[in-house]
Amino acid sequence: MGYPSILEPGDGRRLAYHHLPGAQPTVVFLGGLSSNMNGTKALFLEAHCRDRGQAFLRLDYQGHGESSGEFLDGGIGPWSDDALAVIQHACRGPLILIGSSMGAWIMLRVARRVQPHRVVALIGLAAAVDFSEDLLWPGLSATEQSRLLADGFIERTSQYADGPWRIGLALIEDGRRHLQLREPIPLRCPVRLLHGLEDQDIPWRTSLRLLEMIESSDVRLTLIKGGDHRLSSEANLALLGHCLDALLATGVG
Repeated sequence: MGYPSILEPGDGRRLAYHHLPGAQPTVVFLGGLSSNMNGTKALFLEAHCRDRGQAFLRLDYQGHGESSGEFLDGGIGPWSDDALAVIQHACRGPLILIGSSMGAWIMLRVARRVQPHRVVALIGLAAAVDFSEDLLWPGLSATEQSRLLADGFIERTSQYADGPWRIGLALIEDGRRHLQLREPIPLRCPVRLLHGLEDQDIPWRTSLRLLEMIESSDVRLTLIKGGDHRLSSEANLALLGHCLDALLATGVG
């Protein structure tokens, strides 16, 4: 994989990323909460794009992977800023954004902030849009909510972490400033959503709600029988590659 490139925007951040040159549009992968740019889906997409001769970008937000910063200091706003900074630095021309879990929330925010003509398609995987407000906060007990407000974080176990997972109050409070599903989402490019019916973390109805809120007339949701939240099995990855290829075959970009 080699060493990552480092972007220093000038405000103390050190943002790690890998950029693969190639044909446009550039495919950008945006990972989920506590994941990093060396995950299964990111590396699959990079290899897939390399085989196609397609430009590709993967990155780590602050407090993730090889980037600087503390995880508890982050949130949807700062992590969206990280993604946008790396994209603006490393990419030219049109973009296809692929967001996994929380990365789909960041994908929407990035798509709404770059020049409208640049984002030519979106792919959301197990889209965890607005999860901190709709799922995480109401899923905490009254005791956990009180401790979070008093201490600024709580610890919970997670099947995706080796040790206790710290949930920061900043994630909840910042998420409330960037909710997407409360009003129509003014994006009009093709959008493809993939969601597993056996997802135990983010219900597939979140992706259905996202489909309804995006203003584009070309939005499709694929529900995967037996699919879990990760969507990283060989069959799921093949479906993701086919989805990307089908979009590129339409001449987007």
